Amino acid sequence: MIYVAYLDEFGHVGPYIGRSDPRHNTSPVFGFAGFIMPADAVRGFGTWFFKRKAELFARPMKQSPKHPATWERKGSQLFRAAAVQNKRNVREIPGRMFREIKRLKGKVFYVGIQKTASPSEHRVHGLYSGMLREAIWRLDQFCGAEGGSNARFFLALDEYSGRQELLTQVSRDMYGGQDPRRALIEPPFHLESHRYQTVQTADWIAALVGRLGAYWVEPAVWPENNVFERYYGDRLREVQVRSGIRRENTGEPGRCRAGTVWL
Repeated sequence: MIYVAYLDEFGHVGPYIGRSDPRHNTSPVFGFAGFIMPADAVRGFGTWFFKRKAELFARPMKQSPKHPATWERKGSQLFRAAAVQNKRNVREIPGRMFREIKRLKGKVFYVGIQKTASPSEHRVHGLYSGMLREAIWRLDQFCGAEGGSNARFFLALDEYSGRQELLTQVSRDMYGGQDPRRALIEPPFHLESHRYQTVQTADWIAALVGRLGAYWVEPAVWPENNVFERYYGDRLREVQVRSGIRRENTGEPGRCRAGTVWL
């Protein structure tokens, strides 16, 4: 079995102090989210997503000078709390997307972390690289569990400025050490999102997970994101595999209980 995984970033890779901080206030979490699917189902799913997107955005796509195949709407713009609460067509699309991924024997996947480092100690590339390597390790484990020694996967990502150093590190993980990533066929491909319906799907999933992640780790700070937990929390848990967001283990109200580190 050959799988293809499509991932995009969720949250924000920069430091976070608090929502009221004048500079470092974007998101308390960072990670990667998307989906993994058998390769022979990818084309059909891309067509399905394109049709649903065309239904949802018929007017702006028609008015745009861009060809419909390269028109995109970012998940961060689409999945806002007010839109999910008040617009039924927006609210329903994630559930339809999850069902189609499940029907095609795919899985939703995400891995992330609650950011706790101070701005002076925060390392953007280290965080990005660490989370991506964790994602690859988990996907490698998924392939081993699903297909044994015969399952393999390709990984596609949105473009990233630190691509060269990242690919070098992933190549080392693939071929070196005591626990090489045997199921990863090649180092990740970096793709332009507007040209790939599948990368846009990963972007939409990442936007949802980013909203959920902020609520999961700081529910009192991001209360409006409760709408995402209400509509999508259980649905996401039904289709996800080897996923989680590691959070700070303080035992305080609003934080995780002692001994609980993954959501």
